[in-house]
Amino acid sequence: MAKIIFCQIGKNRITENFIKTIENHFKKNKVVRIKVLRSACRDRDELKKIKDSLLKKLGRAYSARIIGYVIVLRKLRKNSSK
Repeated sequence: MAKIIFCQIGKNRITENFIKTIENHFKKNKVVRIKVLRSACRDRDELKKIKDSLLKKLGRAYSARIIGYVIVLRKLRKNSSK
């Protein structure tokens, strides 16, 4: 079973250091769960904006899903050309 890594987004929101940390976690794991603290956003619309900016900074190789105030990031499979 794949190991799931947990991270948190606080009032500093998404920084370059946070992006590097997420990318390092994806070198060994397929799933990263990010808990968004109440100091980072107040409602679901802000949470969606955080998710969109996170995906924009990470690139097209990732997908995200929101469950409560948790963003579940998955790394997509690499397509093998035949």
